[in-house]
Amino acid sequence: MFSFCIFFFLSLQYGSKNSPTDSSNLDHVTKVIAYHPRYLDQFLNTQKFIMQCDGPLPYEYRNYIAIMAAARHKCTYLVNLYEDIFVANGYDPSWLKGLENIPPKLRAISDINKILAHRPWLLNKEHIERLTKGQNSWSLSEVVHAIVLLAHYHSLSSFVFSCGLTQELDGASHKIENNNVLTQKTAFNRLNDLYNSQHPENLPNSDDGKIRPEVSVDALMQRMKHLSEKSDECSETELSNRFKHVEQQAAELPPVVRETPADVPQQIGRYVDDPCFTYQDFARRGAENIPQTFRIQDYSWDDHGYSLVNRLYNDVGFYLDDKFRAAYNLTYYTIAGRTNVDTSKFRRAIWNYIQCIYGIRHDDYDYGEVNQLLDRSLKMFIKTACCFPERITKMDYDSVLVELQH
Repeated sequence: MFSFCIFFFLSLQYGSKNSPTDSSNLDHVTKVIAYHPRYLDQFLNTQKFIMQCDGPLPYEYRNYIAIMAAARHKCTYLVNLYEDIFVANGYDPSWLKGLENIPPKLRAISDINKILAHRPWLLNKEHIERLTKGQNSWSLSEVVHAIVLLAHYHSLSSFVFSCGLTQELDGASHKIENNNVLTQKTAFNRLNDLYNSQHPENLPNSDDGKIRPEVSVDALMQRMKHLSEKSDECSETELSNRFKHVEQQAAELPPVVRETPADVPQQIGRYVDDPCFTYQDFARRGAENIPQTFRIQDYSWDDHGYSLVNRLYNDVGFYLDDKFRAAYNLTYYTIAGRTNVDTSKFRRAIWNYIQCIYGIRHDDYDYGEVNQLLDRSLKMFIKTACCFPERITKMDYDSVLVELQH
């Protein structure tokens, strides 16, 4: 989930209409991330390490896993990019015909790929055991390397769609992803209206009593300031109730228009097992067997994950940690032309809301701040970007946080 948070942060601060026009030999994603030089170095260092430096997995496996991960979110831009790299490196071209043509050992990672992409809370030790036992087994080091790659490219797919790169910078993706833009936008607005009618208490009111569709930047700044100055503490019970409330709201919040497995293009479909397997809300009202919320204090990156991945995949923890911290702390102390603004409350609300969507809770965080700082349209965009990134259109991007500079 850290990777989803990272790339979503960056996408909020960039619009594809401002993409660089230089002719340097950089892919579009790198050009976009270059707007944030402090993060760019960490991103490139990490991607180079997991894709090109010494590691448990063969290089052709790494490249193909990147394709498989991007295909789960129908990210034709990344699929095309890594297909070209695959061919340029002289790897077996028959693998690009689909999963039926790759080694059984590599295909075995497909199950973990789909779970991590859509419902990561379902991943358990049995999935790992199936990979590490029997014929064509994986070592634990190889599994860790594969999971790092999958998480990286699932998240990068969200970034590509959230910035509109597939629609403006890549012709092939434009044809596939943009064919229903008007239909999707109409559906998006209708879902907005439906949600407003069912949950009017979540929308701020103007002085004349009319509901406003979005919180202004000035109002947002006032709320951040108020929350920073607030000193009262909530009980553990109240904090828990506020988390459950936000979690349930997230489950009830509709993404943009639904799609069917038939919508998967053939170019993508050959890399996808079980296309019907997609995101389902973690806390669906009335659902049976709702999984237990994951408390970040029980197993955190700092206390547990960092040392584990470093032990099984030498030094990868250093790169991931640097990348996480660079993104979490990234700020220019500006917002919509205002300077010297502390946006830490706003940024943390986004970070924790993304993790809430996937059933992750920070016990020491007051989730009441989420509803005060993130309006409904932004929550809707966040949920779509994280859970259904392939459904985002540039118009969706342009309709959220309209006062911010891109």
